[in-house]
Amino acid sequence: MSLRRERVELPDGDFLDLDWNDVDSDGLILVLHGLEGSARSQYAGGILHALGQAGLSSVLMNFRGCSGEPNRLTRGYHSGETGDLAYVVQRLRASAPDAALGIVGYSLGGNVLLKWLGEKAEHAGIDAAVAVSVPFNLSLCADRLNRGLSRVYQWYLLQKLKRSLQRKLGTMSLPIDVHDFRSLGSLREFDERVTAPLHGFAGAEDYYARASCGPWLRSIAVPTLILHAIDDPFMTPAVIPRPDELSRCVQLELSARGGHVGFVSGRFPWAPIYWLETRICEYFHSRLREAWSGQRGCSMRPAPTHGAP
Repeated sequence: MSLRRERVELPDGDFLDLDWNDVDSDGLILVLHGLEGSARSQYAGGILHALGQAGLSSVLMNFRGCSGEPNRLTRGYHSGETGDLAYVVQRLRASAPDAALGIVGYSLGGNVLLKWLGEKAEHAGIDAAVAVSVPFNLSLCADRLNRGLSRVYQWYLLQKLKRSLQRKLGTMSLPIDVHDFRSLGSLREFDERVTAPLHGFAGAEDYYARASCGPWLRSIAVPTLILHAIDDPFMTPAVIPRPDELSRCVQLELSARGGHVGFVSGRFPWAPIYWLETRICEYFHSRLREAWSGQRGCSMRPAPTHGAP
């Protein structure tokens, strides 16, 4: 799969890159990756390919500094930063006002997506959304990642964050204390020392409280599917929203298994079924078909269901 890259100049003088998988289609899906992800991430490449096979154009928005080179400003991206998403959606709408537009977000990208949908409510200007493995409560997720076997995932993410910070320090000085940042041992410590001060938060807990998407779920006014696994090692079942915390536009599908952005099923390990990509494409086809026929809007939300894995 060959992707076309477009550089977007942002209003504050910074930039981000879009990676396009163009097909002949009246529908477009914007993809938001997870923490330190990109089009090179397996799940991102997988959904870009699957959407193309399903006859839908797609474009991945690389968060600031995630496309292979540091961004220009000291600030970067974080779980609650919705301004860049709003700007990209505005550009996409301006270039293709009649196209049916959907967004799928994974993990951090899913949190950004759901928070933005809640902020915009009926003014989001898109037709459908899917959010996968979302950390609805960032504080509880940070605590979970610092316990048991989940610390393996935390270590992996921390190494990626530290490498990105090191690359950025090679291009500019940062208005934070980066002395011995390699010794930071948890995501909460990294957010306390790096993420929060770079983005105007009082500390990690202030960042988590203001950036979590959970409080915004009741305000979502776009048909939205949330796919979540109960065994997700990044969080506990306590973070899963209750039905009364969801707007009538949100459909929550829970799976007993699936891990974090996993959801691979099938009876035999040598013949995996990528259920997640299939489900996402099915949902978008259903919702965008309604948009093409002029039937935009939300129906009453069904009860939470259990997915295939």
